[in-house]
Amino acid sequence: MSRKEKTSKSSESANELEVVRHDKKAGEFVVKHRQTGNISLVVDTFAEMFPMWASRILITADNEKWALTAARTATGFAASIIMSPAEAGIESMVPPNKTLDGRVGTLIQIYHITRRELKTQMGLRLGQCVMTCPTTAAFDALPKAKRRLKVGRSLRLFGDGFQKKDVIVGRKVWRIPVMGGEFIVEDNFGVMKAVAGGNFLILAESRKAGLQAAEEAVNAISQSSKGVILPFPGGICRSGSKVGSMKYKLKASTHHMFCPKLKKLVPDSQVPDNVNSVYEIVINGLNSNVVEKAMAKGIKAAVKIPEVVKISAGNFGGKIGPFRAYLKEVLQLQ
Repeated sequence: MSRKEKTSKSSESANELEVVRHDKKAGEFVVKHRQTGNISLVVDTFAEMFPMWASRILITADNEKWALTAARTATGFAASIIMSPAEAGIESMVPPNKTLDGRVGTLIQIYHITRRELKTQMGLRLGQCVMTCPTTAAFDALPKAKRRLKVGRSLRLFGDGFQKKDVIVGRKVWRIPVMGGEFIVEDNFGVMKAVAGGNFLILAESRKAGLQAAEEAVNAISQSSKGVILPFPGGICRSGSKVGSMKYKLKASTHHMFCPKLKKLVPDSQVPDNVNSVYEIVINGLNSNVVEKAMAKGIKAAVKIPEVVKISAGNFGGKIGPFRAYLKEVLQLQ
């Protein structure tokens, strides 16, 4: 492909959405998807994001089945730090020619508010979900990170004195004897301050259309975005929350302003009359740039679908996190 063709393709991708009108008074962009012709609204708002500590781990195995099995198990019960012990998800598959031991791999990310709690979660998840899984090994995927956690060094004790030090491609590892052979785990893992809470909301006329749009968004992000994870089930959250509760002593409760069932019952509803389904896509990433790029890919994929009425984002007026991803800037709307 020539440079001219690449530039043309990049420009075309950036302009998938045509701005039909900018209603400044309503605070909305009316956009048209060039491929399908679907007309939708994009609210002139922002996604509020916050910092968390993140680890990035490469799990390898004899084949893709077991690499994915270990990754899925290790990232379970980790949708939101509100009630889960961590936030975690699968980033991508890694081919054998790009792993340390020449086997197929899966990249996962695990997030927590503090390094101490992150180390605890990494130890538990690697020890209980990866070491127990057939044929797996675990390596650090943030080798340049300055902060290091001695996770493998703690896990080595499972070897009951029979564990051995080794070096693989310049990395210090532990070979821990287990009934299925040995579990190889890197001695220490890098962690870094990352970004959590990137999000956008898909408002659709029907549940079928909303779910289809959400699935298209997840597929677009998963296939082409690096450095990010989608921590909710299948990458989709159907129960977006607000901070606190109007009635109970809770950390979070249903985001009543975006609940279609409540649009006639609450005075501050933001659900249009023709919307009957709202899904949220939540994105964590190693930095704000990769999160914003993933948001753009996901939104453009969602807006393709007929019956997608509006795209918005969740924020708390800047009270929760210091990072803001404005939809008009993410989508390059003018």
